[in-house]
Amino acid sequence: MNRLKWVFPLLASVLIACQGSNKPDSEKGLADIRDSKVLQFAIEGKTIYENLCANCHGSDGMGLGRLIPPINGADYFKEDIGRTVRIIKNGQEGSIIVNGIEYNGVMPANSKLTTIEISKLTTYLYNIWGESRGIISSSDIEKYLNEKGSD
Repeated sequence: MNRLKWVFPLLASVLIACQGSNKPDSEKGLADIRDSKVLQFAIEGKTIYENLCANCHGSDGMGLGRLIPPINGADYFKEDIGRTVRIIKNGQEGSIIVNGIEYNGVMPANSKLTTIEISKLTTYLYNIWGESRGIISSSDIEKYLNEKGSD
């Protein structure tokens, strides 16, 4: 009987680990990040997101109806990290199409964010909700900010 004592905790651990992987992508978060360096950046990025972005885009990234576009599951967000970085830093106004829906509002600039803060924020955003892009480094952020996109 003593040899079976370890079986139940092991089975419980396996069941708990498997449950996390059955979440829909839109619900995946920090607990689903397996790389410790990515997780470290993402934890700090989540704090930045909660302080600067969640008021409008929601804690779940689903936006606000037809007023504020979603980030979670958004084609516009997924297709161009550089554009996302430039929008975070410089803001954006005018019409955009996200998941087939037109949004015509203003995203305020976050011009005081440092490259490392944007790095942590984008690492968080691009490693949750079904994304797994790894660390988006400060040097990546600098490169993106110096690019001329059609934002």
